[in-house]
Amino acid sequence: MSKNAFEKFSNPAVKGAKKKEMFKQAKRKAKAEAREQGNQFRAAAKARRENRNGFEATPTTRPKKFSKQEHDSEVNQLKQWANEYGTEKKAPVSPKKTIEKAPAAAAKGARKFSKAGSEGRPSTQQKIGSKPTTSFVKKAETSNAEMPLNKFVAHAGICGRREAAELVREGKVTVNGDVVYEPGYKVKPTDTVKYNKAVLQAQQKLVYILLNKPKDFITTTKDPQGRRTVLDLVKDAAEQRIYPVGRLDRNTTGVLLMTNDGDLAQTLTHPSFSVRKIYEAKLDKPFTKKDAEAVANGITLEDGFVQADAIGFPDAGDKCIVGIEIHSGKNRIVRRIFEHLGYDVKNLDRVLFGSLSKKNVDRGKWRFLNEKEVGQLKQMQATKGKRKKAEEFLNENK
Repeated sequence: MSKNAFEKFSNPAVKGAKKKEMFKQAKRKAKAEAREQGNQFRAAAKARRENRNGFEATPTTRPKKFSKQEHDSEVNQLKQWANEYGTEKKAPVSPKKTIEKAPAAAAKGARKFSKAGSEGRPSTQQKIGSKPTTSFVKKAETSNAEMPLNKFVAHAGICGRREAAELVREGKVTVNGDVVYEPGYKVKPTDTVKYNKAVLQAQQKLVYILLNKPKDFITTTKDPQGRRTVLDLVKDAAEQRIYPVGRLDRNTTGVLLMTNDGDLAQTLTHPSFSVRKIYEAKLDKPFTKKDAEAVANGITLEDGFVQADAIGFPDAGDKCIVGIEIHSGKNRIVRRIFEHLGYDVKNLDRVLFGSLSKKNVDRGKWRFLNEKEVGQLKQMQATKGKRKKAEEFLNENK
């Protein structure tokens, strides 16, 4: 809506209810224009997808909305069908009911489980450091769907997606006896994949662990120098091979997610997704207002420009303790920001990663994520993926 649309309201001759009504009409018109622009954007995106797949684009129309009276009539019809067909035959499913219910479930971001599919849900009352009575179970890929080779290797629990791609490029993975060097090679369910002469099977059980990392532990799966790693803290947590999502310095403490879900790990660590992170830093001297403004406005380090999303003091009486929110995934970024301004970081603690906090988890302890927390991470993964595709589309069509 342009500013000119409101210039007429500055006329002192127009007052009271008439002025309000004019304002409402202008708002309605602006909203209608915004909706039209949104519809055009979605139609263009759909046309682009269909043309890419070799199909002719067709005009898009929204599904019909049904009133409560029509919905109740549909429910009564379904009951009547159920009585006629009995328990052995299935009543026809109405598309109206699906249209009515689907948006509500999507708005809540809820994931519904059937009776058969609920066996893999973990208890929301897990004790810290205890094994789960059940694990999340991913549906077995029994269809004819193909999977990229590096993804297959990662799902087999060998390593993460990026490390799996390196193994493939180095020629350490074979498919049906032949060495494959392309990480994106499509693997069929009937193919035999081997690594170090061992047949790999794509994992189905997904494990999600939140660790409150202590000092003097390396955030990696193994260390050539024999130093302690974060896997030593969770070695009895699960039978599946898990790995840390992202990295924390050896002397940095706080929230660390560990999982065997390669897709989620790739989303949370990819720079384009900009996952939110909050740190609490203890400095060797009070942090000045001038330096706080510099960090908020952005500073240039040796590897480029970086800007904090927010910065402040958790305790107004102690200027040596600084809270900083940042989404950059650059190596040692928080320490380098303060060191660039002449401060020595005595302690650095990550208190938030995405939607996860270290609340009720003591230093060096861990716990399994509950169903709600996993759902939030998956929702964030889906939302950021859609946003990224929209940005790519806008950049291509500028």
